[in-house]
Amino acid sequence: MLPRLFPEWHPQDAIQLTWPRAGSDWEPLFERIEASLEALVVAITRYQPVLIVVADAPTRERLDARFTRLGIHPKQWHLIEASSNDTWTRDHGPIAVERDGDVVLLDYRFTGWGGKFAAEYDNALTATLSEIGIYAAPRETRELVLEGGAIEGDGEGTLLVTEACLLNPNRNPHLTREDIEAALRDDMGIERCLWLTQGHLEGDDTDSHIDTLARFCDAETIAYVRCEDPDDPHFAALAQMEKELKAFQRADGEPYRLIPLPLPRACHDADDGHRLPATYANFLIINGAVLVPIYADAADGVALTALASAFPGRDIIPIDCRTVIRQHGSLHCLTMQLPRGALFSASTAGAHDSSDNDKE
Repeated sequence: MLPRLFPEWHPQDAIQLTWPRAGSDWEPLFERIEASLEALVVAITRYQPVLIVVADAPTRERLDARFTRLGIHPKQWHLIEASSNDTWTRDHGPIAVERDGDVVLLDYRFTGWGGKFAAEYDNALTATLSEIGIYAAPRETRELVLEGGAIEGDGEGTLLVTEACLLNPNRNPHLTREDIEAALRDDMGIERCLWLTQGHLEGDDTDSHIDTLARFCDAETIAYVRCEDPDDPHFAALAQMEKELKAFQRADGEPYRLIPLPLPRACHDADDGHRLPATYANFLIINGAVLVPIYADAADGVALTALASAFPGRDIIPIDCRTVIRQHGSLHCLTMQLPRGALFSASTAGAHDSSDNDKE
């Protein structure tokens, strides 16, 4: 039997985060990014625990005190000291699959998005956490260079990806498209790859990660970024991406239900003015809720309403990500879900019982 890549809406034990460290690229924005992450932790812990990697004991003690003052139940956060380079857990965290009824954590190589940034500590982080006994599920290493933000699965054998990322020579230059598809089939049970050839966001360091552009909401529904301003430099490529999505079919031959998400007005870096990759597609599905990045933009409400239609029965929670995008990522990029059985027993998976709202 083939393994199965868990969809994000599968019941979760926790969300994993990596806290920013002093002296990193976050230093000029350190207080602001900590405030953004605190708001994220407060939102998540209403539904389930968080596992947070911190750089040192002083940070651990400070966050323990801070979360206590914020009124978060102590069983809802778990702080682990380990070395890291940056905060983007989506790309250096483990990718969970189901094999013979058990959870297995796949540990792919992370090279800082094709060698753009230092990543030696981030690449080793999953192994570090596994070796100290944080995960209940076994870990398996892979030589393939792959980031969690580069793949979007429906839980039924279909994967949505971009050519710009997975076929980029800065990742796995010795592998063909067929080689990569074969590896994904063996590792995750992927029987169909839907390859987008168009779509990008200015300011994106990831070579067009799929989680900035188009996302499965369930096995029949895809939410995607649409640009309606012909004068915006994204307009042509995103229009072509929309055509590709409309041409895709589900495994049963039916078209996908497509939910367009607006592109926020251009957000620019306060220092040098370059455009930042603001996107509503970078939402996070957790037990009973969907957390949605917002940017103090008139389009925020449109995006929240659109995603509410895609996730009936789940709370839709806005998270201000104006500081987060200053380092060229957003909400989903900060996080990695750990499915039920990866970390905690079901009885300690959090205060929120997700059985009524989860789709599986």
